[in-house]
Amino acid sequence: QVQLVESGGGSVQAGGSLRLSCAASGLSFSRYALAWFRQAPGKEREKEREFVYSISWNGGHTHYADSVQGRFTISRDNAKNTVNLHMNSLKPEDTAVYYCAAGVVTGPPDEAHGYEYWGQGTQVTVSS
Repeated sequence: QVQLVESGGGSVQAGGSLRLSCAASGLSFSRYALAWFRQAPGKEREKEREFVYSISWNGGHTHYADSVQGRFTISRDNAKNTVNLHMNSLKPEDTAVYYCAAGVVTGPPDEAHGYEYWGQGTQVTVSS
């Protein structure tokens, strides 16, 4: 059974930092691309999940949303089956539930339907 478990969410003031982690089990981790998506308050429909950052199976390629450029970075450790999202200079508009996703992505890495497995999400709240 595949499991993706996110951790590291919480409440922070604007300008602060958080590191989200996602631990995966039950899959050949190094074969999968990984990504972080987020869902803001009031946008509960799955198709309204917003792409944040992705990283290829070997870490050689990353892709990010314009809204997080220069503030967020992604990293993965295939030996530990983990992927991290490092978030700096957080803004109130970053407030959302953040989801980790894994998939054998053959299309654009920013499309949610390309990812087969999803975690339950972790809440990030940024206050002004």
